[in-house]
Amino acid sequence: MDLDVFVTAHHAEWDRLDRLLGRRRPTGAEIDELVTLYQRIATHLSLLQSTTPDPVLIARLTQLVARARSTVTGTRHASWRDAARFLTHGFPSAVYLSRRWWIPTALLSIALAAVIGWWIAAHPEVQASIGAPSDLREMTRPGGQYETYYSSHPAASFAAQVWTNNAQAAAMCLVLGAFLCVPVLWILFLNMLNLGVGIGLMSSVGRLDTFLGLVVPHGLLELTAVFVAAGTGLRLGWTLIDPGPRTRRAALAQEGRAALGMAVGLALVLFISGLIEGFVTPSSLPTWARITIGAAAELAFLIYVYVCGGRAARSGEQGDIERAARSAELPTAA
Repeated sequence: MDLDVFVTAHHAEWDRLDRLLGRRRPTGAEIDELVTLYQRIATHLSLLQSTTPDPVLIARLTQLVARARSTVTGTRHASWRDAARFLTHGFPSAVYLSRRWWIPTALLSIALAAVIGWWIAAHPEVQASIGAPSDLREMTRPGGQYETYYSSHPAASFAAQVWTNNAQAAAMCLVLGAFLCVPVLWILFLNMLNLGVGIGLMSSVGRLDTFLGLVVPHGLLELTAVFVAAGTGLRLGWTLIDPGPRTRRAALAQEGRAALGMAVGLALVLFISGLIEGFVTPSSLPTWARITIGAAAELAFLIYVYVCGGRAARSGEQGDIERAARSAELPTAA
């Protein structure tokens, strides 16, 4: 493409759009013209970006298109309606659509924790490498560290600390997924290693039921949130490797926006699991009652994802922001 000829042919349209954007109260006809010029010049910008490396001209048109888009779409403010839409459509649909990632992640991770637990329980030499016999007895005895951990601090502060730690772990899985999945796998391994060590040590002294009675009430919902975050992070990392029919930039932008929304939603889920861990797990309720509360919270979350999320996904919701609030995707030259 001859750049001089292109500029000569279209600079009048660019100047006209610039003048229209400077009008404080454009007429109806001028608004229609502004929209038409915005669409036309957005195409001009796309052609220049794909064929002509002229940074000055591209910068000018980029600024012009951005101003025009802001004028055409208007300034949008978040509202309670947006929060309600996120909770009823955006977040559950994002979790539902990523289920092919987080469900296998959950199954494989639990299997890994079980194998680690069996290996430690069946091999005294492995137990000896974890700690001195006196330290292990202190951890696993009745009233030992595994049991007193959940009541070692006031319930409210303990719940807040647990929520903060788990939210950070989930956020790291979501964010670090962009680094080709490797950090997410490492975070998952560390979490399953900690769980497997507890299973193995408590099994070795015949107190696995006590350990599960302490972990299951909050662990069902907590681990589900971690698995959802990890699965979403892995999905984000795989998008870099295989973006599908979308451009890599568009695919990463879409999946990244969904992941950021997922971080907010999972923070709420982890807040609930933190409350259970702070107030229910160390309570004097019988084990069956504590496990029932945890199972009810987990079941409620799964119903929320599969009913609300499935319905929203089938209606076209993808967990992304509304179309009007997204950056315009310009056509590219073949």
